[in-house]
Amino acid sequence: MKINTNMVEILLAKSKMSKSNPAISAGISRQNVSTILGRRTCRPETAERIAHALGVPIEQIMEEGDG
Repeated sequence: MKINTNMVEILLAKSKMSKSNPAISAGISRQNVSTILGRRTCRPETAERIAHALGVPIEQIMEEGDG
């Protein structure tokens, strides 16, 4: 699943969170979040965890045209 990294970065800034905050909330490491954002892809289950940690529906962080 492709991740819209720009949207994730915007959501992080709006909520005044660092990459480590959603990582802790999502139950995945900060390093894994950085890797995912660098690759712009992850498993759907992981994308759902990140979206949940950011308080948004998964569709909001998906790359347009994915899914």
